[in-house]
Amino acid sequence: MKTKITLIIAALFMATNFGFAQQDEECMLNLTLMNDYVKSKKYDEAFEPWMKVRNKCPKFNIAIYKYGEKILKHKIDNSSGAEKVAFIEDYEVLLNKGREYFSSKYKLGEVLEDVGVMKYENQKDLNLSDEQIYDAFHKAYTEDLPNFTSTKGLYVYFTKTVDLFKAKKFELQKVFDKYDDVNEQLENLNEKYAKALNKILAKEEAGETLGKKDKQYKRYYQQKLEANDKVAGSLDTYLGQLANCENLIPLYKRDFESFKNDAVWLKRAVSRMYNKECTDDPLYVELVKAYDATAPSADTKYFVANVLYKQGKTSEGDKYIKESYNLEQDGFKKARLAKRIANGFKKRGSYGTARTYYREALKLNPSDGTPHLRIAAMYAASAKNCGNDQFEQRAVFWYAAQEALRAGQVDPSLKSVAQKTAASYRANAPTKSEIFSKGNAGQSIKIGCWIGGSVTVPNL
Repeated sequence: MKTKITLIIAALFMATNFGFAQQDEECMLNLTLMNDYVKSKKYDEAFEPWMKVRNKCPKFNIAIYKYGEKILKHKIDNSSGAEKVAFIEDYEVLLNKGREYFSSKYKLGEVLEDVGVMKYENQKDLNLSDEQIYDAFHKAYTEDLPNFTSTKGLYVYFTKTVDLFKAKKFELQKVFDKYDDVNEQLENLNEKYAKALNKILAKEEAGETLGKKDKQYKRYYQQKLEANDKVAGSLDTYLGQLANCENLIPLYKRDFESFKNDAVWLKRAVSRMYNKECTDDPLYVELVKAYDATAPSADTKYFVANVLYKQGKTSEGDKYIKESYNLEQDGFKKARLAKRIANGFKKRGSYGTARTYYREALKLNPSDGTPHLRIAAMYAASAKNCGNDQFEQRAVFWYAAQEALRAGQVDPSLKSVAQKTAASYRANAPTKSEIFSKGNAGQSIKIGCWIGGSVTVPNL
């Protein structure tokens, strides 16, 4: 059902009798034949023994269902017309039977999302409407959200909402609601994956050698975080101009009286108007005040601070920012908040304070490398102001390059970006001929101003 299938059933077939010594020998034989064929990727040959053991001994072994998925997917990919439809329908039957007999390995949300993806991928063959595809994923969302984790499924769930709005079957508010629903699920999943990944990274930091299982999970969590980040960006792209100030302001003005005491609605309205830079409208201030009055929290204090900044009340805003950060108790959310606060100080040119918050974010969520890139960008932007002469000023770019590379070291998804960014910084650093003229190859240069620290001049 997922790439993590290998983690769940790493040893389907032990050297023993599969744990079913007392069961039918014919089923044992067909299970073994199926296993051998599937491992050799001979799915057509595996089909007959698989059907025999599936029909005669449906509870015999979970491999009937896990390997059965592979067999049916092969059949679906290599058939057409009524035959293909029959295989697709059987795929849904197989997953439901897997849930019936092996419920701990076939969670409801996973089954429903897999059925939804299969229907989406074969929408034309099945002659399904966009509404039917939406309903398939909506079932997973409403009936077992914790196990609705498919990146593709969440993306399709949202895009079909937009498509149905464009077809005038849904209102615009439903599009925004679903955007928030899907993003919140992605954030919840990322929190779960990041916390698990950070535990594994902590072992590495402590000098432990990771076992095979930890290595597998490390790759899995990193891949899921990368995929979720990509789909989050794709949601914004698909939403496009629907979420602009021209649409948001009249919509929220219309609904404000009805929802002015609804913390969830207020949070979503404030967040969207903030992210879409609709903060100049008086409605935004009204929304922020209502949100803070209804459910004061780290989140509300952050938005109040930004209203104060907008009004030119910088010192008062800084107090609210500090209050916001101190109020947040959840480590993962605090890391996200630290980045948001740091981004604000960076934009204001308060680089030292911004770095402090970026470093807090790194402590709280070490698997996220983006703060390293932001810190490196501030170093590069400060080069002209840090150093006694042009050589020392340009040496700051070496320091920035070092910082950028750290992003790829802690976050593999950023490795390429980190390397390109570091290369661009090094291109602005002193050349070999300048190092030769200066005669300081291999020496350490202290970096002044707010940056501090030192960097070693490369050897020729």
